[in-house]
Amino acid sequence: MDIKLIRDEDGLQRAFARMEELWGARTETDAGDELELLSMVIEKYEDQHYEMPASDPIEAIRFRMDQDGLTQRDLEVYIGPSGRVSEVLNKKRPLTMGMVKRLHNGLNIPYESLLAD
Repeated sequence: MDIKLIRDEDGLQRAFARMEELWGARTETDAGDELELLSMVIEKYEDQHYEMPASDPIEAIRFRMDQDGLTQRDLEVYIGPSGRVSEVLNKKRPLTMGMVKRLHNGLNIPYESLLAD
């Protein structure tokens, strides 16, 4: 196992290639440990060099709807009457702090996702 810090894009590509070779390695083996360490080094490099755009609050809500099999009607308890739900999902009405709090508490959507601009 010869893991080095990633300092440039070439190093990143080499790390990805090695990770691909190790993919599927069993945990608690040398190969599994190397795979886990590579993933940490890659994540550190990407965090430092690639800005992650803020998530869109409406996309976060739609994602949760998809994951939980929810309909717009199911959101009425968190957002309000069906017309208001439709306006929010179509980005014609902003989320209020009350909506954000109810969506967070009721659907476990992170505040960071709901408050992103």
